[in-house]
Amino acid sequence: MGLKFTKMHGCGNDYIYIDCFEQLVQNPEKLSEKLSKYHFGIGGDGIILVCPPENSNADAKMRIFNQDGSEGKMCGNGIRCVGKYLYDSGRCKKDILKIETLSGVKELYLNIENDNVIEIKVDMGKADFSPKNIPINSQEKIIGQKVNIGGKEEVISCVSMGNPHCVVFCDNVDDLDIKKEGQRFEYDSLFLEGVNTEFVKVINSHKLQMRVWERGSGETLACGTGACASVACAVENGYCPMGEDIEVLLSGGKLKIRYEKEKVFMTGEAVTVFTGEVLL
Repeated sequence: MGLKFTKMHGCGNDYIYIDCFEQLVQNPEKLSEKLSKYHFGIGGDGIILVCPPENSNADAKMRIFNQDGSEGKMCGNGIRCVGKYLYDSGRCKKDILKIETLSGVKELYLNIENDNVIEIKVDMGKADFSPKNIPINSQEKIIGQKVNIGGKEEVISCVSMGNPHCVVFCDNVDDLDIKKEGQRFEYDSLFLEGVNTEFVKVINSHKLQMRVWERGSGETLACGTGACASVACAVENGYCPMGEDIEVLLSGGKLKIRYEKEKVFMTGEAVTVFTGEVLL
């Protein structure tokens, strides 16, 4: 049985995209585990299903499955690629798209030149610092507070961008043992559903450097929701201004983030690598 797919990435955050308008995918959890393996599969951070919407206001629905088969709620880099796929395939030939996710319907604004999608801006919704919505095992918001994580005291900020994030500001992220540190955060009891952890260096008031450990996938070259979380926490901690574009340098590229009280906007690339068919 052959399954058609498109390999795409946003800043190196690569997924295997499957058009479920035309194909039925059974057991996507196991499929993601199988196809995401490098050397033995296609390779990627997981699979993303592009599905018919259930919400009548949306153009399509996105479902994300990580390398370990767990389902994610939202992926900022992934949703930009979904927008590009829908436009390039001719399914939705317009410059404003609405994509349904487990974190709600997100609006995409496509920058198109000569029928090519150059970049995409996404309304990522509100940065939510409420403990119950992240969710974390705390009664109070955690913004720039000292907390014991796995036996070590850390100054952290916690926020939801539709999925849980913990942001740690560091002087040096290049030499970080991110697997060791990331796992220490991911499995700590503070985080009721695990957590994505961003290790962030403030270069100046309009530029951050970030490495990310994503729950269910490990270190990835980029994380769109993580970049949004990092900027939101940088603003709340007084490192960056609100309502202005902040550049976030990731291992796989860069994103432009604008944090406002009620919305966070993310702008970046979406790249098609290749298409193919895999035998299952």
